[in-house]
Amino acid sequence: MPEVSNRTKNLGTENAFVVLAEVNKKKALGENIISFCIGQPDFDTPETIKNAAKKAIDSGKSGYTSSCGILELRKAIAESEGKLRGIEINPESVVVDSGAKSFITHTIMTTTDFGKGHEVMYPNPGYPIYHAQATVNGAVPVPYNILESKNFNFDLNEFEKRVSDKTKLIIINSPQNPTGGVLTKESLKGIADIAIDKDLWVYSDEIYSNILFEGKFESIASIKGMQERTIIATGVSKTFAMTGWRIGYAINEKLAEHFTTWVTNINACACHSNQYGAIAALTEKNAKNDADKMTESFKKRRDIIVEKLNEIPGFNCLKPLGTFYAYPNVTKACEITGIKDSEELRKKLLNEAKVAVLSDIHFGERIKTEGEHLRFSFATSEENIIKGTQAIKEFMEKNLK
Repeated sequence: MPEVSNRTKNLGTENAFVVLAEVNKKKALGENIISFCIGQPDFDTPETIKNAAKKAIDSGKSGYTSSCGILELRKAIAESEGKLRGIEINPESVVVDSGAKSFITHTIMTTTDFGKGHEVMYPNPGYPIYHAQATVNGAVPVPYNILESKNFNFDLNEFEKRVSDKTKLIIINSPQNPTGGVLTKESLKGIADIAIDKDLWVYSDEIYSNILFEGKFESIASIKGMQERTIIATGVSKTFAMTGWRIGYAINEKLAEHFTTWVTNINACACHSNQYGAIAALTEKNAKNDADKMTESFKKRRDIIVEKLNEIPGFNCLKPLGTFYAYPNVTKACEITGIKDSEELRKKLLNEAKVAVLSDIHFGERIKTEGEHLRFSFATSEENIIKGTQAIKEFMEKNLK
């Protein structure tokens, strides 16, 4: 048989789906697993959005659209995202695709050349697709560390040392997956100063911009001199419980035409009827009210899970400022049970406590000075949060050395 390419063999993946497959296999065998592993709202898509999509289907909106997306949606995105960030956005700067994830690839392919040693800086821990797509597209991935000791920000001096004459793109994510941290104004300004001085692109993953529990959302694109060099990437998936609808978008005046070409080459266009659902999400008051209620529910769950995690022997969890992720430090938990590391603890929790979580190695290289961590998605019911954390507490108490 012919061999597959080395590029494919070495392609990274999103480990949440790998663990989810483990969970589903156990459930199929009759095991009762409480899962904190997948980053997906457990709410139904608001009725206003579903009705808009149904109406679009019934009126024949089922063919190809322009690769950049229908104009009505791009106008709605420009107005909504511009208002959130306090900037003016031209609809011509907006490109829609099948989810926001594809713009990681589009951006790397547009700003770096294969095999030229061009470097892409990305957060560690961070969304694993950043590293995977930099590698598979022939760029050099360069991690910069997100530190619990800095409330899940980074050390600017260390960050600056990692910038070289080969750096082409800086990826940032705020609010962050997996930590739930939010980059401070100081951190954003530090990156902005470097990007302007070195003439670099910044990919700002802002998919959780509306799931913020403290303060006001800050985008690096709002800093003077940054809008033209920032690719704002976001979508409706998380805010409006539309993960399976696959509607994401990127905003950048200079790169919009190039992103459109990539969409044409790869996906042709985003789903026609779903684009009308996204218009309703961004423009209808009822949809916004439903989204606000979801965020309030996530905040309540945040408070519950942090309290419960901090009651578990050896767990220490900072309060996430956004997203629906908690990232407790479990260094002490490993020590007092004699468990090797967070990944071994994750496996034991799945197999013995029947609780599914992710470990820090699913989001990059473990930072030795920061210890061991697990990631919990609290996009699940309060009942599951209480039951799951209680099962972990009982496991820990049973296994204390």
